[in-house]
Amino acid sequence: MINLPPNIALYLTFIVSFVISYLSIPSIVRVARNKKLLDTPSHRRSHIRQVPTLGGVAIFAGFTMATGSFISHAILPSLQYILVACIIIFFIGIKDDIQAISPHKKLLGQILASLVLIILGDINFTNLHGFLGIYQISAIPSLFLTLFVTIAIINSLNLVDGIDGLASSIGIVTTLFFGVWFYISGNIECCIISIATLGSLLGFFRFNLSNGQYKIFMGDTGSMLIGLLLVIQVIMFNEKNADFVFAFPVKSAPAVSFAVLIIPLYDTIRVFIIRMSRGRSPFIADKNHLHHCLLKLGFNHIQSTFIIVFVNICFIAFALLLQHLDIGIFLLGLLIMTIATSLSLSLEFLVKKNGNNNEKRKNGNL
Repeated sequence: MINLPPNIALYLTFIVSFVISYLSIPSIVRVARNKKLLDTPSHRRSHIRQVPTLGGVAIFAGFTMATGSFISHAILPSLQYILVACIIIFFIGIKDDIQAISPHKKLLGQILASLVLIILGDINFTNLHGFLGIYQISAIPSLFLTLFVTIAIINSLNLVDGIDGLASSIGIVTTLFFGVWFYISGNIECCIISIATLGSLLGFFRFNLSNGQYKIFMGDTGSMLIGLLLVIQVIMFNEKNADFVFAFPVKSAPAVSFAVLIIPLYDTIRVFIIRMSRGRSPFIADKNHLHHCLLKLGFNHIQSTFIIVFVNICFIAFALLLQHLDIGIFLLGLLIMTIATSLSLSLEFLVKKNGNNNEKRKNGNL
């Protein structure tokens, strides 16, 4: 490991993470095709041809090799435990991408990775910023809260990965937000994680959107790894904003964090409610996600992705604007949920209306 000035380390981290991710994908695609490690179209899938699903390998390689090579323990003491957690998630994900594993085994792997971060890496929530009148929290509540949030975010990214570019775009937007805040507030050690994540995602992104011979999906390896890296940044963001000692403090950091991750978190809550209201298990996959609704309205994958990402950016801007008014975490979170629910109901209304019109056309009544 090379000891470098922080800014030089950031530049090199981004370059190496991007280059490794970008250059490794063609080889990964060729291996995946030779070994028949492909995602096959089905009634639950939104694509129409077989596509390799090992893009998460490139994201993992870019992130771990860049951070492991250029970031010293003095700059980021918890890095070794972050890398251990990433390795655990990588092996759980790659196993599931090659040969599906049971949900409880996947959950056990996620819990193990989370505990490595919380107990060994000391990456956890210790302050609720006055939410419901609570500020500092003790070790046991901190452990369970952090564990719950970590599992929720990892799986929400996994669930939202349903169309080309969506999960990676959300990862890019959220990581860019956190990275910029960490940098301007002087938290270089946290910015390192964001920069490495951003570089590896950008290297993957071009191939994920491509329709050429090197098109690839990130698979569970990639989506769970992105979720893990995002939750690390969420925790760091909230912890750094707890005492308002850094430049550009965010007063309602928990609510702003929710706005930053509004698409995967709200969509997960939404589909779980829909499934349970219909008497089904919340863990049985279907086509009720927000991106499925947009596809039903006639948008293609890229259009649907950029519509969702644009809405995500609007939520971030809205939360940042209102948090300066000091309206409180609860009220800001309630406003975000209300707007998200209103948009969701409007989208469902349009889908239903479009379906009724299509039915009338088939019957010759329109």
